[in-house]
Amino acid sequence: MSGLYFTNDPNLDEPYKVGDRVEVFCDHEKNGDRVRDWLEGTVVQVDLKIIAVQFRENVYLTDGWMIPDRVLWCPKDSQKLRRPIRRRRSSRSRSAKTN
Repeated sequence: MSGLYFTNDPNLDEPYKVGDRVEVFCDHEKNGDRVRDWLEGTVVQVDLKIIAVQFRENVYLTDGWMIPDRVLWCPKDSQKLRRPIRRRRSSRSRSAKTN
């Protein structure tokens, strides 16, 4: 088996690693409707230039096909890929839990 040869050292400071939570701007189902919005998923594979993100909800290609394994491949530098934004809970939902 041939080995891998690099002209430069491989970048060991990967921005993402397996198990990281990320958000991807994609077509998916939300409350029974198909929407294009940010969806949180888990990084399941990291390659040199792309990462694989798996979701719990159904996701779709831009031409309408549902992805059976719910895994999207994204370039690491895509503007449609980001770290999750922490959303603040409303005070109304907190007060409902305490009652």
